[in-house]
Amino acid sequence: MTYIGIRHFDRFHGLPVHTPEPSSGALPAADSVAWRLQCDYGEDTDFITLWDQFQDVVDTERVRALVIGPWWRTDYTPFDEVLELLVDDAPLFPALRGLFLADVVSEECEVSWLRMCDVTPALEALPLLEEFGVRGCGHAGLGLRPLRHTALKSLRFESGGLPGGLVRAVAASELPALERLDLWFGSSWYGGDATIDDIRPVLSGGLFPGLRHLGLQNSEIQDEIAAAVGSAPVVAQLETLALSMGTLSDAGGEALLNGQPLNHLSTLDLRHHYLTEPLLDRIRTACAPAVVEGGEAEEDYADPDEEDEEPERYVAVSE
Repeated sequence: MTYIGIRHFDRFHGLPVHTPEPSSGALPAADSVAWRLQCDYGEDTDFITLWDQFQDVVDTERVRALVIGPWWRTDYTPFDEVLELLVDDAPLFPALRGLFLADVVSEECEVSWLRMCDVTPALEALPLLEEFGVRGCGHAGLGLRPLRHTALKSLRFESGGLPGGLVRAVAASELPALERLDLWFGSSWYGGDATIDDIRPVLSGGLFPGLRHLGLQNSEIQDEIAAAVGSAPVVAQLETLALSMGTLSDAGGEALLNGQPLNHLSTLDLRHHYLTEPLLDRIRTACAPAVVEGGEAEEDYADPDEEDEEPERYVAVSE
């Protein structure tokens, strides 16, 4: 089965990701790559020093994209200090159009352990930013406040537990240029308490008139989301739709089939699902010529030592 989940970017904002090394010699042109800054576990250089060194050797006025990887050396420190650096030095990056915070995989730190914060100041400090993404969980501090941002085209939250307050903040924001929105809802164990009501303003279709891609993914309520999408006005304006990574079952699949046509889409992403093969085949037929990405179904999990236990279904990314 194709793995879906968290992995390092090899490209971001249309650029190859480059991680500068102290002994790497000549560096690429400042505007030719997305710069990935990370602290190596156990090394002496902290992120403040790394940040200063980066500004010494790279023309920050030409940097178009930044990816922030692990920012700690030994202990999982809060992200606040890194965010403060980004905000304070934002004027030094006039060409910055893409920013991703916490490009961290499980071998470095589980997403639920990332000690994030309210990331609104980054967007406020970078009014020309076009692409913004974050990894983190609500129970570990991830937050957002409603804001107006006229340049943002792509907004992405990869979470094992997305807080309802953050989803409501997205829905309460003015983002007239937004074309892509991805929300990973995650598990209630890790702060994922967003509900259908939290996303109804997005589904209404009037909130983001330029929206062409919508990802409502990695959810324990994926069937409810599918049912809401089936009658959501926003679907008519979309080119691609992702309902992947969650607990989508035949109940949600039937809701999609009984809802509005989806064959105007170029792609419907349903990967990591619990659909039966006949139901998935019916969705593919109904959505043609749209490409339906599905793959094999996940298996319900039941503890062999608990005879009366109900089988459980899991999202792709939680801890």
